[in-house]
Amino acid sequence: MFQFITRGLAAATLVATLSLPTWAQTITVTDTKGRTVDIPENAERIMLGFYYEDFMAVAGPDGFDRVAAISRAPWESWRNLQWQTYVAAMPQIADLPDVGHTSDGTFSLEAVVAARPDLVLLAGWQYDALGEINQRIEAAGIPVVVLDYNAQTVEKHVESTRLLGQILGQEDRAETLATEYETAVAEVLGRLDTIAEDARPQVYVELGRKGRDVVDNSYSGTQWGAVIDQLGAQNIADGQIESWGPLSAEYVLSQNPEVILLAGSGWTGQDEAILMGPTVDATTTHDRMRPYLERPGWNELDAVANDRIFGVYHGGNRTLYDYAFLQFLAKALYPETFADLDPQAALDRFFATYMPVQFDGTYMTQLPAGQDG
Repeated sequence: MFQFITRGLAAATLVATLSLPTWAQTITVTDTKGRTVDIPENAERIMLGFYYEDFMAVAGPDGFDRVAAISRAPWESWRNLQWQTYVAAMPQIADLPDVGHTSDGTFSLEAVVAARPDLVLLAGWQYDALGEINQRIEAAGIPVVVLDYNAQTVEKHVESTRLLGQILGQEDRAETLATEYETAVAEVLGRLDTIAEDARPQVYVELGRKGRDVVDNSYSGTQWGAVIDQLGAQNIADGQIESWGPLSAEYVLSQNPEVILLAGSGWTGQDEAILMGPTVDATTTHDRMRPYLERPGWNELDAVANDRIFGVYHGGNRTLYDYAFLQFLAKALYPETFADLDPQAALDRFFATYMPVQFDGTYMTQLPAGQDG
């Protein structure tokens, strides 16, 4: 049975002896679960479970100074190069108390309470995993608010962004971000009706985490699968897997995809992974992508023959800047319809305008033709 660390009676005693905090002023917000929550106005001590970059974008310069504790593993392990980049720019992040991780049973109620936050911010998947632990946090006088960029809908992205703006006293900045997101997505989706059905390619997506010799996850209806759905292309994973999981090598060959999308990142302990993200040079990314083309039968795939092999940064999906990936994939799938889009410029502008670190790295790329690219 999945359990969370509370360290027995010590945690229970600590929670029981805490008195409810007294705030000079409060505001009432409605989170993405539809829950009405009273929180302190401009909370100064926040436990942040996920959505680290989205928080920074809305919070503005020095906004991360209000973070009192984090769930560290989803950042340091899942997006290690991203973690290193922000720690180099803001060393205090590495010293923040770690409350543990909901996905491996290390989440500690005691650690949350000991950090004495005014507010706990969780992703929807974290809130669901914690179950009754959420009520125990609230019983300690700490309100819990749920964000959700994982839903991959414009509605939830906008709702989460405006909610962060309320929480952080950054309503105008949040509204600008939300409006820019809505506008960018609408601009892409508004052109799809002009694309004929027979011009919508078959697409294969694979997580590039384990190297060419191990077939890793594909996605249907979620992650990059949801983006393909938005763009009206044909995802060969649909009907084969429920959400994510590997497709058989034989099945991929039988479907002969016209476009292949490999998702890379900066994971820990994955020596053959496709490296993408902060500080990664495109040449390194391409060097890690090319071995996939050496898989048996791949030389006969249309995507390979026509040089339509693309890489995207896995850690950037389901974020406030993921509209740049929507633009990138729209252009990859329908190059004539979206020839005027410049997704890299959109990403550069987002970082220059909203983020506390300078953009540097490979977040989206097309594998150059031939072996010398």
